[in-house]
Amino acid sequence: MIQQHLKQLLPEREVDPSAAFALLCGSAAAVVVWKWLGKRQIQKRMEEARRTRDEGVKKMAKAVQQFREQVPSVQTDAILSLPLLELTGRLREGSLSPKTVLYTYIEKALEVTQQTNCLRHFIPECEEQLQEIQQQREKGLLYGIPVSIKDHIGHKGHLSSCGLVQCLGSVVQEDSVLVKVLKSQGAIPFAMTNVPQSLFNYDCSNPTFGQTLNPFNHHKSPGGSSGGEGALIAGGGSILGIGSDVGGSIRLPSSFCGLCGLKPTAKRLSLSGASGPFGGITAVPCALGPMARDVDSLVLCMKALLCEKMFRLDPTVPPIPFNEDVYSSSTPLRIGYYDTDGYFPLPPCMRRAVQDTRRALQAAGHELVPFSPPRIHCVMNELFLKTFFADGGRAWLDLFTGDTVDPSLKSQVNWCRIPRLGKKLLALILKPLFPRLADYLSALSGMSSVKEMWNHQHQIEVYRTEFIARWRELGLDVVLCPVLGPAFTSGYPGKLLTAISSTMLYNVLNFPAGVVPVSTVTEADEEELKIYQGYCDDPWDRMLKQAVSGAIGLPVAVQCVALPWQEELCLRFMKEVETLSHEKRVA
Repeated sequence: MIQQHLKQLLPEREVDPSAAFALLCGSAAAVVVWKWLGKRQIQKRMEEARRTRDEGVKKMAKAVQQFREQVPSVQTDAILSLPLLELTGRLREGSLSPKTVLYTYIEKALEVTQQTNCLRHFIPECEEQLQEIQQQREKGLLYGIPVSIKDHIGHKGHLSSCGLVQCLGSVVQEDSVLVKVLKSQGAIPFAMTNVPQSLFNYDCSNPTFGQTLNPFNHHKSPGGSSGGEGALIAGGGSILGIGSDVGGSIRLPSSFCGLCGLKPTAKRLSLSGASGPFGGITAVPCALGPMARDVDSLVLCMKALLCEKMFRLDPTVPPIPFNEDVYSSSTPLRIGYYDTDGYFPLPPCMRRAVQDTRRALQAAGHELVPFSPPRIHCVMNELFLKTFFADGGRAWLDLFTGDTVDPSLKSQVNWCRIPRLGKKLLALILKPLFPRLADYLSALSGMSSVKEMWNHQHQIEVYRTEFIARWRELGLDVVLCPVLGPAFTSGYPGKLLTAISSTMLYNVLNFPAGVVPVSTVTEADEEELKIYQGYCDDPWDRMLKQAVSGAIGLPVAVQCVALPWQEELCLRFMKEVETLSHEKRVA
């Protein structure tokens, strides 16, 4: 019956083969043209973003030149060598002017970004902020201090690109809460720094703004995702920066670039106005925090930010001001320590740094207790990776729609693109040979139900409870542990995502954690690296060895950890480590 009706409505006709072929060719050509036009549109947006950046650089270079002509006697090196505490003192007493300091740092930032490509954009409104702070009734704690901020921390009138083409058209309409508080304390945000594409990488490269280089060795990465901050501060182009951390993104650049960096408990500092490629992931929260050349700078920044204005602007932030008594205490600490987490053994120099620091702390009168973090293998695969790839990576892959995948991310993207069943089968095949790689693939398969997701979030809470119980059984105040380093050769971080086990742990736990440089890679370290075996003798162990080789003279750091909401204790511990490492170098 239906067929008869169709024949009446659509009478039979002979199909001309040549017409069908022409139609097919025309359709194929239309698809090719459509794709070409799409790529051309992407290219235009990228070119426009680069042009805007380059024009901003030229504008700032011209402003610096004009300032130099007006004030030719500025002692640039003397200003750049001042620690933050001394610089704030000189600004407050008036022996240095904010204008002189601002243009001195802009000039240096121009030099550093020319060498390392660390800036995404200058903030021309810094000149307006310069005028505004001179009209403030009271000089804030950061009066006249130029501050750099990571790409995705919102500043009115500027992009928050996250290294993605799809974000190049959206301009931020209002300052983030942290930027508002910085300005109220007299700081002058003057530059936004480069990030890896999608932020989910600890290298620092994206197709629009390119690869950022480590200022100490241009073959090496500055780390990520706050890599632009790391390179700019380490190169001397900024004295204080604000980064973000969801797996080590403050601590890894600090380790790679020889800086001090603090990842606070999430929500100790407001996240309002700091955008990400996608929101809603709360099981492993992001945190904003400071990066600088010394611990004193981190302390001053936290004191400035933990103020009534931030608590008023963002009522979701607990109103906990900085506890000076905790930070200034000299009571000996009971310190847990470990130099390997049992999942991804770090290079010999990083383990040496922990042991050297342990001995120095012990000699200084602190009590050191061996500590072993439980089940890191499970934390990495079942808790951390499954949080971000709960849907098998589909949401993350969607970020690259209409975009070019940066070479540094291709390995991660290719793993994610394997269908769920393919990942499961491949994991099954690889399990007897490379169990660590098999578990990684299984984790990337994601979750299959809401019930499984609820249970996953519950397991994170169970693990936090277990970890804190072990901490308290030993009566610990803080923990000393390794951080990934030294700086990787560019391109390797994207191939070794799970090497961040040392830092991701404290994102899952939501503990405050900071990094302090204590040493540099020696020739002996490099020789010992040659016999490094790792745990599994799999491709990742061999790749790590390649990634960190050729690092003689590069910074070596340790990680300092405290319980949630105890940033002041964490900073006090970091200061102790920094002081002892300086004394050792002088001796």
